[in-house]
Amino acid sequence: MYLKNVTYKSTRTYLEDIKLLKKKIENCDAIVVGAGAGLSTSAGFIYNGEIFKKYMFDFINAYGITDFYSGGFYPFPDKETMWAFWSRLIYVNRYMDAPKDTYKKLLNIIKNKDYFVITTNVDHQFQKSGIDKKRLFYTQGDYGLFQSVNANIKKTYDNKEIIYQMLESQGFIKNEKGIYDVPSDKNISMRIPKELIPKCPDDGSDMTMNLRSDNNFVEDEGWVEASIKYSDFINKRKNQKVLFLELGVGMNTPVIIKYPFWKMVLENEKSTYACINYNEAFCPDELLERSIIINEDIDKVLTNIFC
Repeated sequence: MYLKNVTYKSTRTYLEDIKLLKKKIENCDAIVVGAGAGLSTSAGFIYNGEIFKKYMFDFINAYGITDFYSGGFYPFPDKETMWAFWSRLIYVNRYMDAPKDTYKKLLNIIKNKDYFVITTNVDHQFQKSGIDKKRLFYTQGDYGLFQSVNANIKKTYDNKEIIYQMLESQGFIKNEKGIYDVPSDKNISMRIPKELIPKCPDDGSDMTMNLRSDNNFVEDEGWVEASIKYSDFINKRKNQKVLFLELGVGMNTPVIIKYPFWKMVLENEKSTYACINYNEAFCPDELLERSIIINEDIDKVLTNIFC
């Protein structure tokens, strides 16, 4: 019903949209932030960029892998090679800081408001920026968590220690800033030792990533609690002036953030929908009068709002 007639272009100028968005932020009763991959891209996490080429040069040469995302689906010959790849992917996209302070800019904009964040991102950048974890629902998992391949075990396990051990076993070394780096001679292994293959402490089975890719995704106690808190937040503010601020959400999984945001704005005449996404911002025509559509880089927009 939503995609029959949509609008991509604002009737206002960019500066007029920024001014209006600032006003909505100042005057709203609550802000619901919905964040997708475009937010992390704006913060500098580019899956096929220079960092990928630096940390995956040998996998590029050996297997023709072109980016972190597609590499996650590659049929590696053994578990030792698979975890060598995944340990680097996890380290870069979870334990390294974002190249830009985009998430901190967002926090500075919303920190004094009544807010909640729902995100499909799995890179933990909201928590690292200082977002209150009690106001965050990470729907699709977290690169920093393992789960058992036995999905009946409804637990997740922090993986930082084992990921660092995997990196060291491959030959990565910490530099003066405490960041694991490729040695100057690039003498690193594409396999981890067999004894570092992660096993579930509860049943001894293999571990896998706590990422939603099929029906085996584990929704642990933290996930369930966050889901309930998000629902409670929404329900208690149904008739308030709510700003639904959508950042970098594409059409891969619109049923998680985009479509629910549209529905909630349609049902609450006091609410406003703001969509910021570089060349991908749009809204249904029936929401146009209460929407702010900005087809620009998110980091740039957040900078302009904060200034």
